[in-house]
Formats: sequence, C-alpha cells, structure tokens
Amino acid sequence: RVVRLIDELGLAENTLIVFILADDLGYGEVGVFGQEKIRTPNIDRLAGEGMRLTQHYSGAPVCAPARCVFLTGKKLSHAVIRGNKEIYPEGQWPLPAAETTIAEILRTRGYRSGMMGKWGLGPPDSEGTPNAQGFDYFHGYLCQRQAHNFFPPHLWLNGEKQLLNNEAFSPHQKANDRPLEELTLRGEEYAPDLIVNSALAFLRREHDKPFFLYLPFVEPHLAMQPPASWVETYPMDWDAAPYLGERGYLPHRRPRAGYAAMISHLDDHVGRVVRLIDELGLAENTLIVFTSDNGPTHDVGGVDTTFFASSGGLRGRKGSVFEGGLRVPTIARWKGRIAAGTESGVISAFEDWLPTFAALAGAKAPEKIDGVSILPSLLGEEGQVVRPYLSWEFFGYGGQQAVRQGRWKAVRQGLRKDTTAIMLFDLEKDPAETTDLAAEHPEIVAEMDRIMRTDRTPNPDFPIEMLDAN
Repeated sequence: RVVRLIDELGLAENTLIVFILADDLGYGEVGVFGQEKIRTPNIDRLAGEGMRLTQHYSGAPVCAPARCVFLTGKKLSHAVIRGNKEIYPEGQWPLPAAETTIAEILRTRGYRSGMMGKWGLGPPDSEGTPNAQGFDYFHGYLCQRQAHNFFPPHLWLNGEKQLLNNEAFSPHQKANDRPLEELTLRGEEYAPDLIVNSALAFLRREHDKPFFLYLPFVEPHLAMQPPASWVETYPMDWDAAPYLGERGYLPHRRPRAGYAAMISHLDDHVGRVVRLIDELGLAENTLIVFTSDNGPTHDVGGVDTTFFASSGGLRGRKGSVFEGGLRVPTIARWKGRIAAGTESGVISAFEDWLPTFAALAGAKAPEKIDGVSILPSLLGEEGQVVRPYLSWEFFGYGGQQAVRQGRWKAVRQGLRKDTTAIMLFDLEKDPAETTDLAAEHPEIVAEMDRIMRTDRTPNPDFPIEMLDAN
C-alpha cells in the first residue's frame, strides 16, 4: 500500500533523509510543544514548515536501547539491546552484526550514510561500531559515558581515534570548598561544534547523490557546558545561587540559564543543518525529522525541570515508561510533500522510521520488524496502517513494561522484584496519567497483561526473571 502511494503521488525514490536526534530533550522543552522560557526559533520554524507529531514515542526511556529500536525497527520487547549496559573502558553493549540497520537497508539502494554525534551501541573495534553497521562515515562519540563531557580528550573519526586539544578531566567534579575557577570545566575544542561541522561537510560532499544523515546530537544531556555567549542571553535573575555539583555532573555558575543555553545552542545547530539543505536546493527532496531519544533528565546536574515545565505536563522523566519518559517532541518537514503548519496524532514510535525510510528509498524492509511505514500520515493521505498497540519492555530502573492501545495506557513497574500490579490510564481524558483506572476495567487490564507476557522475546543479556520464567 505504501509503494502504491509513492507511485500514485509521483514521489521520487531515493528521497534524501536527515534524522536529527536530541539527547534527553523533554516533550515540553521546545517552543512549538509549549515551552515558554527557552528560545528554539529554528526548531519552531521547522514545525511551521512541516508537521508536528503529537503522539510519537521513543523506542525506550534511555539512550542506547532507544537508538537500537530506531536503527533496527524492532520494538523494545524484541530488541537486542534493552538497557544501558556498560563496557569498560569505553563503550556500551554492542549491536550484533546479525542485526539489519537502516543504513544497511539504504545501502542496497545506493545511499551514502553518515552518522555524527553519540553512538552508544558498541565499543571500539567491535561489531557494533557505526562503520560495521552500514555507515560510510562516522564522527563523534562511541561511548555514552564519554559524551558526558563536551570537551573530551578524543572523538572517533570512522575507526580512528581523533585526539583533541583538551585536557582530560572528569565531568562529575564537585566544587566542595574550592572556588569554581580552580576546577577544570572546559577545554579548547568543543565537541558539539566539531560534530555539526562534520555534518555540514557531509551535506556539501554528498548532496548530489542519495544520502541518509543521522545526527544524534549530544545536547542537552549533561554535563552542563554551554558556550558562555549563549548563557548570557538568558536573565541573570533566574539563578540566585550557583550549582556546585552536589547532584552529579559539573558545577555551573548559572544552572538555569546554562540549561536553557544548551537547548538554544542545539537549536542553532538544527538551524545550520536545515539552512544548508535549503541553500543546496535539496528542500523538496529531503525528509527532515527532528525528535528526542527520551524524556527530560531528572533534576540532577543543576537542571530544574519544574522551572521549565520540561515534560510538558506529562508524568515521569527519563528512565520512566510513563508518558513523560517516552513521548517525545517530533517534527517532520518535506517541503512540497508534507503540508506546512500541520499536526498528526498518529500513534507511532521509533520502530516505524525504518519501514518509512525504506519505502522512501524503494527498498525492502526486513520481515521480522515491528514498525510500519507512517508515510501516509506524514503526507496527509489515506491508507495508514494502524498498529493494534505499542509496547515497551525496559530492563532498567527496576524493570518496567508499558502498552499503549488506543486511548488506554498500561504501566507495570518493579518487574525485577516480581511485581505484577498493572496501572491503567485513559490518555484521552488523562494524558498526565494521574488516575489509575485498573480496578474499574479488569477486562482491559487482563488484555494488557496478556500482551505484556506474550508479545516479547526473552533476552539473556537483559533478563527479567518474572517474565522469562513463563
């Protein structure tokens, strides 16, 4: 049906694809999704020229598994990576070579794929590096922990370590009794700028051939190290006292202004990418997607999510399968194809991007995936395949599950302590998930329990004994 739609609308195969992924950006942290304090003019403009997806979900409530779901098209209960599992000294649990990624699918159609930013799916020299997973060009962080520092001693350029002119220091220092001036909080080479410059160079180099550009930027994940010039654009009276590092990550003299500056600087990078696409004359053949990997961070590292209403009124933050941890601000722009200034309430998730991008490239998606193409919804056409439900099985934060089925949302927590209680919410009446209706709808709870127990694949690397024993 999607292929017929492409043919009927006369859409050219080999559409150019740019996927921009913010890191820990909350549903309410950009202007077009309700933010009133932080300025995001470029992201807002992107929405004005395209479509807001108001019920789009990440693949997971934390970094690595969300990226795994996006790249493989398999939801969390079938994914090979279901949590942030560390490998030392550098990296996370590797994405196996047997998995098929978006980049590998698009390569069959002659696409060149570039990835600049934070990877988190495999250490150096493993089968999980970007270059081993179909990307022709990679510049950025392999390791999520190292991405806590925006002035790292090195980045990776394809398979080579790129040494930077930065002194090695911990991004988790505390001030204690020392003046902030005595701490090493910054360096000479700022990784976010290096990353966006690589993205712009990729666009200039590859603009005359099919390409897929994946940009998992590191902002606004902590530590808080924004350029001082951006901090100065926000009010002095926001911050009565400095943050001294007592709740993790680096101290900052003006934490609220600093956090806002991180998001505005991210917005500036988005603007630079979009402007270059337009200057190169690619706007009418390029689908640009902007979203976030999960909900906003907790109030650590100097962040004040209450002050900014970061979750947009939704319950939960990063690490939670409540709406605030999973529902993410999402925008799609394709000039001349996606109607400007529109919105879609299609219930969709990260696993849907692989079949969507495959359809645009005229490629065949793997059979054993969970996502469906959301191209009809993006184009405002009929024929959207509606999945019966979305579901998540998250290994972290005690073990959690969630199911979204129409208006209903079920949540179960504490699975690694053998908890069986299911909470039930009516998202049409209660998007903030304030009222548990499980006792009033036992038949819906029973169906949600059946889905949670049966629509999953045991994963020995991320075991949940209560479920695996069934």
